[in-house]
Amino acid sequence: MQFHYRATDQDGRLQQGTLDAVNLADLELRLSRLGLILIRAKALQQGSLRTRRIRRRDLITFCFHLEQLTRAGVPLLEGLADLRDSLEHPYFRNVVASLIDDIEGGRSFSQALQAHPSIFDAVFVNLVRAGEVSGRLPEVLRNLTETLKWQDELAAQAKRLVLYPAFVGGLVLCVVVFLMVYLVPQLVEFIKAMHSTLPWNTRLLIAVSQLISAYWWVLLGVPFISISLARYSYKYSESFRYRVDALKLRIWVLGPILQKIILGRFASYFALMYAAGIPVLACLNVCQGLMGNRVISAALVRAEQQISEGLGVSAAFGQLGLFPPLVLRMLRVGENTGQLDDALQNAAYFYGRDVREAIERIQALVEPVMTVVLGLILLWIMASVLGPIFDTISRLR
Repeated sequence: MQFHYRATDQDGRLQQGTLDAVNLADLELRLSRLGLILIRAKALQQGSLRTRRIRRRDLITFCFHLEQLTRAGVPLLEGLADLRDSLEHPYFRNVVASLIDDIEGGRSFSQALQAHPSIFDAVFVNLVRAGEVSGRLPEVLRNLTETLKWQDELAAQAKRLVLYPAFVGGLVLCVVVFLMVYLVPQLVEFIKAMHSTLPWNTRLLIAVSQLISAYWWVLLGVPFISISLARYSYKYSESFRYRVDALKLRIWVLGPILQKIILGRFASYFALMYAAGIPVLACLNVCQGLMGNRVISAALVRAEQQISEGLGVSAAFGQLGLFPPLVLRMLRVGENTGQLDDALQNAAYFYGRDVREAIERIQALVEPVMTVVLGLILLWIMASVLGPIFDTISRLR
C-alpha cells in the first residue's frame, strides 16, 4: 500500500512524500530508519494496472544499471539509491525504495527481492541469492540482463506473429459482415425484381446474408459465452487447464513454435541457475513453476524424480520425448565434460534460432494467404451478385 506522509527530520524541518508500506506502523518504522518522525499519513488509491505493471524492459534496465554500478565497486545500497532516483516508472521507483528500506532493515538483497514475487520471479531471486553467496553478483546480473533481452526479443517476434493475422482476420471479418448485412440485401432485392432463376452460389449468398442479419446476436454471443465458460473452467479446473495446455502444444504450426519457446526459456533459466552454483534438482524444481504450461511442467517433475533416483540429466531428458536428438547430444556432451551450463545455453540459442526462422517463414506466408482469402471471398460475393444481373441483361438483348 502507498502512503502520502508528512514528517519531521532531526532538525525539526517538515518533510513530505510518498512511500510503500504494509500499514501505518510499518510506515512509521520505515520513516524512523530514514531519520524521520511521522506526523500524518494518508493511504493513496492504488494505481491502475497500467501504472503498476512492470515490463520486461524495466527489469532489463534495473539489472543492467545495477550490474554496471556493482562491477564498478559502488556499494549495493548506493547503487539502488542511484537507480531509484533515475527511474521514470513511478511504481517501480517505489519498489526500489522499498528494497532499500528492507536492506537497511537487515534483510539481504535476495530476501528484499522475494517480497515482490509479481516482479521478481523465483529464478531471479534464486540467482541473486546464489550471486550473493558466491560473490559473483555482477556476473549474475549481467547474465540476467542478457537472458531478459533474449526473452524480450523472442516475445516481440511471437507477438508480431499473432497480431498481424489477428488484425488482417478482423479486417476481413468486418468487410464480410458489412457486405452481408448492408450491401447484399439491397442487391438481392434488385435481383429478385428481375424474376430470373438464381444460380446456387447466389442462393447460398442470400442464405448466408439472411442468417447473419437475423441471428447476428447469436453469432456474437456464442463466442463470448464460450470464451467466458472456458476461462471459468480454466480458472477452477486443474484437469481442464492440463487439457488446454496440451492442446496448445498440438495446434497446427503454432504448437511446435510455442513448445520451442517454452523449452528455450527452460534451457536458458536452467543454464543461468546451474552456472550460478544452484544444484540440478533445485534448478528443475524452480523451473517447474515458470514454464507456463502444465504438460511441460509435469514432464520436468518426472525428470526430477528420475534424476533423484540416479539417472543422468541427458538420459532423463531423453525419456521425456520433448527434446530433439541434437539438443540431447549437446546435453550429453556438456554433462560428460562438466560444462552442462554451456550446453544448455547452446540449446537455448538453438531454440531461439529455430523460433525466429519459423516466425519469419510464417510471417512471409501470412500476407499472401490473407490476401488470397479476402480475394476469394470478394470474388464469390461479386460473382453471386453480378452473375444474375449479367444473365438478365444478356436475355434482354
